[in-house]
This record gives sequence, C-alpha cells and structure tokens, in this order.
Amino acid sequence: MNASRYTLPAILLHWAQAVIVIWLLWLGWTMVDLPKGAERSAAYGLHKSLGLLMLLAVVVRLAWRAGHPPPAQLAAGWQARLATAVHHLLYVFLVLAPLAGYFASSFTPYPLKFFGFGIPKLGWPDEGLNGTFKLFHVAFVWGGAGLIALHVAGALKHLVQRDGTLGRMLPGRLFNK
Repeated sequence: MNASRYTLPAILLHWAQAVIVIWLLWLGWTMVDLPKGAERSAAYGLHKSLGLLMLLAVVVRLAWRAGHPPPAQLAAGWQARLATAVHHLLYVFLVLAPLAGYFASSFTPYPLKFFGFGIPKLGWPDEGLNGTFKLFHVAFVWGGAGLIALHVAGALKHLVQRDGTLGRMLPGRLFNK
C-alpha cells in the first residue's frame, strides 16, 4: 500500500462511520416529529442502537489509529492546522454525542436496548438529569454537524483542486493524481 494513503481498515471504518452518522442525524431530526406510537418508539430504538454502534465503532477506530498513524498531511500552514483541529474535534464529537445520548437514556424509565438486546443503564428515572444529558447530546450533535460541514467542504475543495488528498481516503485509485 502507498504510504501516503490511509490503510484499508481506516478507510472502511471512516466510510462506515460516515454512513452511520448521516443516518443518525437524519433519524434524530425526523423522529422527534413523529406522533407518539409504535413508529416513533421504533425510530428512537433504532437511533439509540445506531448511537451505541457508533460509540463502539469509534473505540475500534481509535484503537486502530493508535497502532497505525495516518499518512503525513499534504497541506501546510493554517490549512494543516485547521484540518488537524477538525479531525480531532470530529473524534471528540463521535465519542461525546453517543455518550451523552446513552446517559440521557439512562435517566428514563424505559429499558435501553442495543438492536433488541437489553443493556445496563447507569442511572435511574430522573427527568432533570435526562433533560441535562439531552441538552448536551443536542449541543454535541449540532457542533458535530458543523464539523461535518467543514470536513465535507475541505473534501470538496480537494476534489476541485485534484491535489490527491481526497483519493487517500477512497478505496482504489479514484481521484488520485
């Protein structure tokens, strides 16, 4: 493999997380408008399961990253610093948003399930704590959405410039110079 490219596991984890995050954002923003009932409960259950899956995926990704550092940046100066900051903050978002969601769910009277399997909660029914963690969850999600927008804008910039940066995170030789 070319040393200037990301490894295949890093690429697969990146794109799997991208799909899950987009799904989570869409589901999170649409489920709140559903009328109370089975459809809304199913949407919330799926959202919680995907959020826990995201937390597991980011733990795997961080473990992979610990043993496999990314290739050297192609950018320099303020662009390199901005890219590094956005990447680090995306990891913070990918950890804190699902954790806040988990804690919010821990302070409800409802069971917490991971794709149908019950999992332990660290709390008890408490509307105040539930509300606090929901606020954190929403704040992290909106911040994460902004970071995702910056990340996508950077990727589009590199696509237009055709400088080879985008191809480092794509399978095969797509968009490489």
